[in-house]
Amino acid sequence: MGRLAQTDGLTEIQRDILATVRDFVDKEIIPVATELEHKDEYPTAIVEGMKQLGLFGLTIPEEYGGLGESLLTYALVVEEIARGWMSVSGIVNTHFIVAHMINAHGTQEQKDYFLPKMAAGEIRGAFSMSEPGLGSDVSAISTKGVKDGEDYVLNGQKMWLTNGGTSTLVAVLCKTAEGGSTPSRNMTTFLIEKTAGFGPNPSVPGLTVPGKIEKMGYKGVDTTELVLQDVRIPANRILGGAPGRGFYQMMDGVEVGRVNVAARACGVARRAFELGISYAQQRSTFGKKIAEHQAIQFKLAEMATKVEAAHQMMVMAARKKDGGERNDLEAGMAKYLASEYCKEVVEDAFRIHGGYGFSKEYEIERLYREAPMLLIGEGTAEIQKMIVGRRLLEEYKLAE
Repeated sequence: MGRLAQTDGLTEIQRDILATVRDFVDKEIIPVATELEHKDEYPTAIVEGMKQLGLFGLTIPEEYGGLGESLLTYALVVEEIARGWMSVSGIVNTHFIVAHMINAHGTQEQKDYFLPKMAAGEIRGAFSMSEPGLGSDVSAISTKGVKDGEDYVLNGQKMWLTNGGTSTLVAVLCKTAEGGSTPSRNMTTFLIEKTAGFGPNPSVPGLTVPGKIEKMGYKGVDTTELVLQDVRIPANRILGGAPGRGFYQMMDGVEVGRVNVAARACGVARRAFELGISYAQQRSTFGKKIAEHQAIQFKLAEMATKVEAAHQMMVMAARKKDGGERNDLEAGMAKYLASEYCKEVVEDAFRIHGGYGFSKEYEIERLYREAPMLLIGEGTAEIQKMIVGRRLLEEYKLAE
């Protein structure tokens, strides 16, 4: 292990967890990742291994059967997993977001019921906010939940669900009449248990997961739509027990999700750097290894600096959240910087590989197709800059 992307101040437990995960990645993920990715095959054996390691309950409190670890620990674990195969980190990411939302905002009954099963990996979560006509404008949500007696009836179409088919619990954001007059106060999060699989869901009448969306990269993990036609959900499955809080619950989930995406970008960038610096020491041109050419050394120096800067920014954002501080500024910066740097580091590693980088036999080809997803996941660069800009104006507002 090189000196890049090291984290100061970790406990012995954190170091042990990371060492275990790193060993798992090196032995169980990296050797099979490219083959599974090319087949677009779900990594069942890898997921079972992560269940055995307790990774699905990493941040769930010990009282519910989890490990009770911090967001920082989780982010560093995700960085290691993404270094092996970014799609695998996506499998735990949405699960983590839903578990975080239930732990932070759920009723005691919801915590007692869901969290122990989520910690064991028996229930796996998915997060559903986006819609076909809804990009970054969450206020334009059109999926509706209408109260009918003791239940709510949900109708609409959701989009871009990671783990949409394989999950057994989906947190779905809907528009409801209760809560308030402003868009942010008339949204509600519903917790929908379902059977894993595609097509009409046998356990939830009216709920359909049409099938996997074909993607350029980020393969293996299933990304889906979710269609709701008169889906009846009891009121006790409203997250937190009361309508009108969904927007804030989802934004809290997205905030920790941005740290997660930053961590995934750090992992992919680090792997691209490893591949680039390794290949540069093997390939010869003009009578010497290409690593001895000054142009390649400059490129490696730039790549390493970006890997290090993104990692430290991600760590800072996670520690802010763990400390109970507002971290939307740091999370936005970390997600923006890490994803942009990831794209650049991957492209430089691709260039170092020359024509071989275009071959599917080389791992960098896969990374080149995976990096773009990180530019848009959990909010585009433009959204991050808007968040950061607004927060900076709050912090540096001139006295009137």
